[in-house]
Amino acid sequence: MLEELFNLVKGSADETVINNPAVPNDQNNEVIAEATNTVASGLRNMVAGGGLQNILSLFGGNNGQQDSKSLMSNPIVNMMIGHFASKLMSKFNLGGNQANSVASSLIPSVISNLVSNTNDPNNSGFSIDKLLHSITGGQSTQVAEQQQAAGNTGFNFQDLISQFTGGGQQGGGTSGGGGLMDIVSQLAGGAQSQQQQNGGSGLMDLIKGFIK
Repeated sequence: MLEELFNLVKGSADETVINNPAVPNDQNNEVIAEATNTVASGLRNMVAGGGLQNILSLFGGNNGQQDSKSLMSNPIVNMMIGHFASKLMSKFNLGGNQANSVASSLIPSVISNLVSNTNDPNNSGFSIDKLLHSITGGQSTQVAEQQQAAGNTGFNFQDLISQFTGGGQQGGGTSGGGGLMDIVSQLAGGAQSQQQQNGGSGLMDLIKGFIK
């Protein structure tokens, strides 16, 4: 799903990056790749730190629709904005005001579009299950299989979102195969392994492979 995320960022970057005179044209793809890396690694780091509930709440807020303005107050998004702005200054020599302007516009827009696409049942390219599979190195798929083997035959991570957005326990919950904290722990371990394998420049190298 990493390539889908890269293309999503690229599709959100017309005004903030591609048509922005502060960003040299020959650096457009590099900046888009850096924004993709910021979002992907930010979500992965949140899961690795045991923050699965925060991710599910982010994707389930306002019935799966998050506008860019409201996302500005989300701590996960704010963390990404700060990280991306810092990269724009250190790697691409943007001034502080320019970097903050680009980051504060692009990152919330990307997250808003990511949430919308992930919650769209007609969009087969995005789902919370695919997202978690990508950032946990497939650990989420193993967790789902364990849940199903334990009796939760309809288990998927999309159903867990309702537990953090006022929906309560619904079909496909965690009643038959270990509690939520077990799932959080397993996914954290998978994300930590991904950090070790793709940490540093590894994830960025994968993303740069999508530049055409």
